[in-house]
Amino acid sequence: MGSTVGPRGRAGRLATGAVALLAAASLVTACGSGDGDSGGGGGGGGGAANATGVDDGATLTMWTRAATRPQSEALVKAYNASHKNKVELTVVPTDDYQAKVGAAAGSRDLPDLFASDVVFVPNYTSSGLFADLTERIEALPFAENLAQSHIEAGTYEDKKYVVPHTLDLSVLFYNKDLYRKAKLDPEKPPTTLSEWDEQARAVDKLGGDVNGTFFGGNCGGCGVFTWWPSIWAAGEEVLSEDGTEALLASATAKKVYDTYRGWVDDDIVAPGAKDETGTTWTGIFPKGKVGVMPMPSTTLGLMPKDLDLGVAPIPGPDGGRSTFVGGDAIGVSATSEKADQAWNFLAWTLGDKAQVDVVAANKDVVARTDLASNKHSAADPRLVTINELVADGQTPYALKFGQTFNDPNGPWLTLMRDAVFGDGTSVDKGNEAVSASLAD
Repeated sequence: MGSTVGPRGRAGRLATGAVALLAAASLVTACGSGDGDSGGGGGGGGGAANATGVDDGATLTMWTRAATRPQSEALVKAYNASHKNKVELTVVPTDDYQAKVGAAAGSRDLPDLFASDVVFVPNYTSSGLFADLTERIEALPFAENLAQSHIEAGTYEDKKYVVPHTLDLSVLFYNKDLYRKAKLDPEKPPTTLSEWDEQARAVDKLGGDVNGTFFGGNCGGCGVFTWWPSIWAAGEEVLSEDGTEALLASATAKKVYDTYRGWVDDDIVAPGAKDETGTTWTGIFPKGKVGVMPMPSTTLGLMPKDLDLGVAPIPGPDGGRSTFVGGDAIGVSATSEKADQAWNFLAWTLGDKAQVDVVAANKDVVARTDLASNKHSAADPRLVTINELVADGQTPYALKFGQTFNDPNGPWLTLMRDAVFGDGTSVDKGNEAVSASLAD
């Protein structure tokens, strides 16, 4: 498919895909530039000859969801200030984004560029909404250093349709002051789930209003974002390769659930975890009363300046490290007539200057592993830790991701709650329900 599909076939896929996207619209998720030497105009494939696209003064339209407004606006502002092309950015309320994209796909009125929560990218690629960028991406001199989890999420039938736009990783945050008070080494965060358990319990023993850990216990998106990395860190998968079967009842997965259930049973968790739907879960740690908990990497820059905290990878039961590579991916719409110019913007956003002077300067995660340590992140070892973790992370692939894992009425949240707030005996049954939803 992709660039090999004729106009009639692509239109059919756009219309068909729009129906499916509109049906899913109510689901909300958790997680070098220069003038080219080829002409402008449409076409998705591109080629090595115009790896940086065309900068000829074209006006480009771009959509992004409100959740990534700061990063998107910063990149667009810097691009517009240094290029002939101009990008007109429209920021859409996150809850309305899927409906807007679906409607635009149905009427063949998509913008030149549009971003997507990376877990929903497979829905768009399989529906033919993006142009094929395979040759363009592979022509980039740093192609192998791009966040591969985002590239893979946007690969459909061996063609690549998107590149990383914004990255948000799941990592452990730990309070160094509380570690010192608990007689723990503030420079030695947990490297196994067992150590995490031990350290959380040690901090919890301080008593008073101090607690060992916290998590969003009524939030499916929080669970996939922060629990799955412990399974990946053990070298195991959570879903089949095609995203139609759940592997969430393995011995390793049950060890993870058992650890969380132990924290609940022994009151190691800060109050409110059982009812936390995700709206306030990142606001608990900044108060300085929680020892160690998984958090989105993007919250690092929002932490109180007087809070002495460390950042560490999420470990597996016996070691290893991983992360859920969330955030947004972005591509050129299949209906754009300015693909070369649109690619000029995308290629520039991935170049050294944009990644270092815009992304890293704003303390965001860079999209390239070769830039993990740069002049901005080098001043804060925590940023280097986060940036380097991109290479160890994953982004799950499933067409039915939203309805299965983010929907509060979906089967994953039922499995989560039964496993942690129940006795853990319903995990196998819950896994079957997740698989049924994925394959439906």
